Amino acid sequence: MGPISPVLRGARIANSLAFGLQGFFFAVVLTELPQQKDRFGLSDGLIAGSVVLVSILAGLGSVAAEQVATRWSSRVTVRIGLLGITVTGCAIALAPNTPALLITLGLYGIAVGIVDASTNMQGVFIQHGYGTFILSSFYAIWSAGSILGALFVSACEAMDVTLRESLLTAAGIVLVIGLMLGPRLLGAAEAESGPTEVADSESGASGMVPLRMYLAFGIAASLVFAIDLAVSNWSALYLKEDLLATSSAAALALAVYQCASLAARLSGDLWVRRLGGRRVVRIAGTIGVLGLTVAVAAPGPVVAILGFLIGGFGTGVVAPLCFSEAGQLTSGRQLDALIARLNLFNYAGTLVGGGLVGAIAAGFGHRIGFAIPVLFMALVIALARVFHSRSEPDELSAPSDGRAVLDT
Repeated sequence: MGPISPVLRGARIANSLAFGLQGFFFAVVLTELPQQKDRFGLSDGLIAGSVVLVSILAGLGSVAAEQVATRWSSRVTVRIGLLGITVTGCAIALAPNTPALLITLGLYGIAVGIVDASTNMQGVFIQHGYGTFILSSFYAIWSAGSILGALFVSACEAMDVTLRESLLTAAGIVLVIGLMLGPRLLGAAEAESGPTEVADSESGASGMVPLRMYLAFGIAASLVFAIDLAVSNWSALYLKEDLLATSSAAALALAVYQCASLAARLSGDLWVRRLGGRRVVRIAGTIGVLGLTVAVAAPGPVVAILGFLIGGFGTGVVAPLCFSEAGQLTSGRQLDALIARLNLFNYAGTLVGGGLVGAIAAGFGHRIGFAIPVLFMALVIALARVFHSRSEPDELSAPSDGRAVLDT
């Protein structure tokens, strides 16, 4: 890895903060679900339906992000998305009734999709500039933000801060930091000047992406996102309603899960460089299955929290590795489009993680619902073979006979 320019370093810091803000506010919204449930008298089925709505509209946001990024830049797209989170977050806080809450959650979902797609675009371009695997570090900051969001809600609950006040405060934090970081992100010219983009431009790369690889990485990402969303969306309710934990203790399940995920992501760059993606995914998958099984079988809140802690170590590094490996399939403007489309698998996963787990939880209890993430983690292990082994660094750049999903 050669010398890194100040512009690239600044972009890495700014994009890390954008990831952190996304994780922070997302955790605030999800860990406030028990309070929203009490405030509006929501059923588990209605909460599951609202998560499905958010996920569908987040997919729409990802499609919109592709259009904005390919026309202007992913920097513009990130800034629009963060502003959207601020506005819709305030609207959620001020929602007077259930229909208004559902509408504002849907609009928030669009903003989530825009930020998810565009920050991943920035992350892959920045990684190309660095010339080595660093994408896991962005997701580490997302986890740190999520931890802060969960602890923020826990503290607000302990201090009797109202639901409205906590949401408005969190939205204000997103606004202030988002305005500060925007100018330091990579614009279109800087994003396309990394070594990968320049090399592909000089070699006349066609921009064709093998369908089988795209689908494999997308399915792996969707499974992990489903697990993340299930834990984020239902762990607090599982501890509170099934294991009889307090609201403050229930919020800690997500906090410890994200703490473990943070630890995995902080070390993930190093482990991928040393072991290769394939071995890392297999090891992580095994740890994830073990932890989530402990959470499902837990007799009380303490053991369940321990299970979510172990599970977080397993799930943390897989999603950034999917985007990193997909980022080797093309470059330039085509990469913006590919990342936005790959990001759609995020919401396929959240539809399952929020909708399916929620539906099973509504009918059979949250404990049975959390058996689904155990199965998903086992499937991730089966997909490990599509990732690089340490001895095959150029495998993803090789021609493929598979049909292309992107041909420019």
